[in-house]
Amino acid sequence: MYDYDLLVVGSANADLVIGVERRPAAGETVLGSDLSVHPGGKGANQAAAAARLGARTALLARVGDDAHGRLLLDAQREAGVDPAGVLVGGAPTGVALITVDPSGDNSIVVSPGANGRLTPEDVRAAGALLRASRVVSAQLEIPLATVVEAVRNLAPGSRFVLNPSPPRPLPRELLKACDPVIVNEHEAKVILGGPEAGDTPESWARGLLALGPRSVVITLGGEGALVASAEGSARVPSVKVDAVDTTGAGDAFTAALAWRLGAGASLEEAAAYAARVGAVAVTRRGAQESYPTAAEVDAV
Repeated sequence: MYDYDLLVVGSANADLVIGVERRPAAGETVLGSDLSVHPGGKGANQAAAAARLGARTALLARVGDDAHGRLLLDAQREAGVDPAGVLVGGAPTGVALITVDPSGDNSIVVSPGANGRLTPEDVRAAGALLRASRVVSAQLEIPLATVVEAVRNLAPGSRFVLNPSPPRPLPRELLKACDPVIVNEHEAKVILGGPEAGDTPESWARGLLALGPRSVVITLGGEGALVASAEGSARVPSVKVDAVDTTGAGDAFTAALAWRLGAGASLEEAAAYAARVGAVAVTRRGAQESYPTAAEVDAV
């Protein structure tokens, strides 16, 4: 019935990465490593991660008609993604400026570029692609109206997964479609409206479920994740590794979870698998270059 296990509707950026001994404070200049350029963006990252694992994957995104756009298209093809839904032109390719410190933590500033020109009209024009996809995954590095339009064009019986990053208040129509919504602590508190959200993952999950999602996953870094639905909640432990670079690890987690849910896994089972995928990814530098194959995940 479905041609694709996963369709990712989202961003595609060129990641411009510099290693630093420490991230600068306000008004401060620090010296860093040589600049390196990698394919990135939350949408392209998720598509590459899922395809690397063996999922039949497509990407609906927009890039510029420039060198960065060609880099991104080549990387998607190399990972095994069908790039038929990638539109070209309208603005320069989006760029993410990333600093990575010795612990592997990063800070990121994104210039949306062509991502900001992925419109609801583009989604409607790609209706055949949405109807051919078992699971549709999205993020918020593209216009919110475009993500809402994707929900309105889902195929009957397909599943919608949302990682609302960067976070913002979300319309109820979008939240009600999520199964699950995947957030970290910061994203949960923004969506819930600040300090009144409570101070435990369980309280955040209850608050989010009250807004309409069918299920919730809260990622907790080294503490693993919490999964929750109307049937209850459960903690999923992390996999202990020596992190080298966390860039794009959350995207790998989301992609793996979305794919496994579409394959019939329970929310807890899918999150446990996704935690292993993310654990492998953080032991390698870069975003898409760090994503493992299914065989590499099975070896963990």
